[in-house]
Amino acid sequence: MTLSRRLAAEALGTGLLLCAVVGSGIMAARLSGGNDGLALLANTLATQGALVALILGFAPISGAQFNPAVSLFLALRGDLPWRELPLYILAQIGGGILGVWLAHGMFGEVILQVGTKPRASGGEFLSEIVASFGLILTIGLLARHRAEAIPYAVAGYIGAAYWFTASTSFANPAAAIARSLTASFASIRPEEVPGFILGEVIGALLAAICLSWLLRRPSAMKAS
Repeated sequence: MTLSRRLAAEALGTGLLLCAVVGSGIMAARLSGGNDGLALLANTLATQGALVALILGFAPISGAQFNPAVSLFLALRGDLPWRELPLYILAQIGGGILGVWLAHGMFGEVILQVGTKPRASGGEFLSEIVASFGLILTIGLLARHRAEAIPYAVAGYIGAAYWFTASTSFANPAAAIARSLTASFASIRPEEVPGFILGEVIGALLAAICLSWLLRRPSAMKAS
């Protein structure tokens, strides 16, 4: 598959994912009558469904990464050329932003917005480390023997992490940037995005280190 098609797939897939995240958040907030727990549940289910469908559809084209942290992990593992990593990241960020704007348009919202939800606590920073660590660990563990299960496992993990992390599990730098451009249920204030991205990168790197040890071949382990 040509690079241009892979980049287009990453932009389109990330855009549709963020459209689902933000759009379902807007719908949930409108229909839940102020019940944030019910709104988060609806947002979770929509995100999980979108993840399964999009990963299954786009995996044969671009790998369905939709996430700079995942792309970084694949580059570290040698599955993505380093020269292509910046292009993947730009495609994911650009697609994510367009997806947010598309969600605004569908619901009659002002297209250009700025995030308003505060997410500056230490617990949320730690949550993004944990969320990204678990996501990359899930992908890395399944990639060797159960690659066909990755779409369902990723959706399941992210859905669970919506509820067991204080940050509701962004686990995706492109999503953090895109969600800083909405004032809806899924928003984050722009000034808090760098902290989220730092946590996500730390989580991804820790997962890569952990996987390199867990999945080391027996001969290499004996030699060490």
